[in-house]
Order: sequence, then C-alpha cells, then structure tokens
Amino acid sequence: MHSYRRDLDMLRDRRFTLLLAARTISVLGSSFAPVALAFGILALPGATATTLSVVLAAEALPTVAFMLVGGVIADRLPRHRVMMAGETINAGAFFCLAAMLLTGWTPLPALVAAAAISGIAIAILFPALTGIIPDVVPADRLQTANALLGLGANISRVAGLVLGGATVVLLGGGWALVVSGAMFAVAAVLVAALRLTPAQRSASERHSVLADLRDGWREFISRQWLWVVVAQFSVLVMAVQAAHGVLGPLMAKEHLGGAAAWSAILAGEAIGMIGGVFVALRLRPRRPILVATLLTPPTALPYLLLGLGAPLWMIIIGAVVMGVCFDIFGVLWSTTMQREIPADSLSRVSSYDALGSLMFGPIGLLLAGPLAILTGPKPALLGCAAIVVLASLAALLSPEVRRLRAPAPAEGDGVASH
Repeated sequence: MHSYRRDLDMLRDRRFTLLLAARTISVLGSSFAPVALAFGILALPGATATTLSVVLAAEALPTVAFMLVGGVIADRLPRHRVMMAGETINAGAFFCLAAMLLTGWTPLPALVAAAAISGIAIAILFPALTGIIPDVVPADRLQTANALLGLGANISRVAGLVLGGATVVLLGGGWALVVSGAMFAVAAVLVAALRLTPAQRSASERHSVLADLRDGWREFISRQWLWVVVAQFSVLVMAVQAAHGVLGPLMAKEHLGGAAAWSAILAGEAIGMIGGVFVALRLRPRRPILVATLLTPPTALPYLLLGLGAPLWMIIIGAVVMGVCFDIFGVLWSTTMQREIPADSLSRVSSYDALGSLMFGPIGLLLAGPLAILTGPKPALLGCAAIVVLASLAALLSPEVRRLRAPAPAEGDGVASH
C-alpha cells in the first residue's frame, strides 16, 4: 500500500496534474466518437458499411501522412503549445461533424473533409504527448506517470463510452459529437497552462526539417526491438481498425442489438484497461518488451468471440482481457521508449513509431466494408483475430525483443520479474 501512496504523491506536482487533467478530459471527449460516428453515419439515408469505412479512413489517412511532420514540430517547439494546437483543431473538426449530423446536411465530401481535419490534429497531438512526459516528470517516475495517465484515460473511456452510447440512443450521434468537441476545447485550455521553455527545443531548431527527420530515422532504425514491434503493430492495427471501426459495430447492429451492445463491449475493454493500470504500476519486468509482446496475442479474443457468434457477455469478457493486455503493453512500451531514446529526438522517434504502426490502418478500414458485404462480418472478424495472433508471434523471433533489459527497479518501486 505504501508504494501506491508513493505513486499518488505525483498528483501534488502542478504540471503533471495539469497534463493528467488535460489528457483525461481529451480522452473523455474522444470516447464519445466511436459510437457516435459509427451509428450516426450508419443511420444516414442510404449509408452502408462502405460509407463508414470511407469516413473513418479519411481520418486515418491524414494521421499517417502528417505524423512525421508532427514529430518534427514537437521536437522543435514547446510541446504544450503543440498539444494545445492539436486539441483546438480537433475541437473544430468535431463541431463541424456534429453540425452536419444535427442539420441533416451530410454530403460525403464534407464528412470526409471534417474527418481529415481531425486526423491532422491527431498527427500533431500524438508525438507531442509522447515526448512531453519526460519534460514533466523525472526519469525514475516515468512508468508511474505513464500508468497514472493511463488510469485517467481509461476511466474516461468507461465514462465516455457509457455516456456516449446513452447519448446516441437518446439524442443521436450529433449531440454526442458536440460533447466531444467541447471536451477537446477544455483540454486545450488546460494544456495551455503548462510551461515548457523554448530553450528546451533550441538544439532541434538549428537543423532543417529533412535533417531532423533523418536524425529521427537513425535513432529509430538503430534499435531492432523498436522497429520489429512497430512492424508487428502495422499489421495488428490494420486488423484492429477493421474490426473495431467497421466489423464490430456492424455485428452489433445486425446481431447484438445495436449501439448499446457495442458500447458495452467497448466499455468492457476500457474496464480491462483500468485493471491493467494497477498491474502496470507495480510490474517492473526485467525484459519489458518481451513481456509486452507476449501480451498481444490475447488481444484477438473479442474478435474471435464475435466471429464465432458468442453471446454478448462472453464478448465483453474478451474485451476486458484485451483491455488489460493493451494497457500493460502501452505502459511498458512508452516507458521503454522514454528511457532508451534521447529526449531531444523522442517526439520524432515516436512519430516514426506511430507512422509505422498506423500506416496500414486505413487499408483495414477501407477493406472492412466491402469484405463484410462479400463474406459477412463473422468470417472477416475471424480473419482479423488470426492476423493479430500471427503478427504477434512473428515479433517474438527478434532477439532484441526477447532480450532487451530494463534498469533494476529501486527498492519499493514495484515487483520485478524475469
């Protein structure tokens, strides 16, 4: 219990508390989006699974395309200002999407444009978020900080999914998107209160953008454990995007009762992620990347159960398992990156991480709709589960994935494992 109290002492730090509040509220807003977008678009006259695929891909493609630019920006400028810009742009995009759904003026090009703006905002925001944590907390508290940020985010996911599902059912997807936009705006105000000086970025500002990208690439490619797991996730995320973005909601609509059922599955995943936080706070594996990679095959469980036509309660349990595994993976992965990669290039390296991990996601989204029409959602979901497992097992062939060791934890700072 003493160790958990020591973890919570971080909440006395003003800058970390501001970052935690901003991230928690931002995730609360984004948790409304999956249900609101999926069922709001599927409810449009003449909309099909392919329509949903196109809109979601329109968000995912700019995220991939602008991710490297976002990394360079976040290594050059104070990261709190970059995050503020990303949250503000995202708020504007979601207000536009909400206005279209509420007024009934929903031409596909306009929906695609608003979704694309949101994708650009994510590309700006993500590398800054990864890089800002070592700017705010000391090196020996990185895993605790990542876990606490995860705890706030996961609580928000549970609350947002439950409230978002209820809002969609009672009022429609448009109002849920209004809430999302408001939350992003509040997050922008909170993160604006952080103070990171421009001097912290001065070394990066002396280089050209191309030189910055080359330096970031050298840092990225020199670490086998890093690029192997990123390659794993490029395939895994393709399957997850297809299943989570299109196939899962389609199965819920056709066989499980609609938005409420899909919200329950997503809430189960978020509850699992909350449980994973408490494990991640105490777990200090000596081989963090090996442990993290071993946790990825079980994340296929909800897709397997959906594809087999399992009852809703069983799928929710599978989603809980997925959430636990993904959360522990995320904390171990972020902490290892923050320890192993120099701070002045961390955002650029994280942008290569995100670019590689997300680059096939739009393909999964674009293929999911036509595949669901061609084969039905159940076989497609079983295929997604198989892809997740095979990609995860392939990553374990890397010697560095299996052998990379973390520094020994300080006394009382968690439980070490081999």
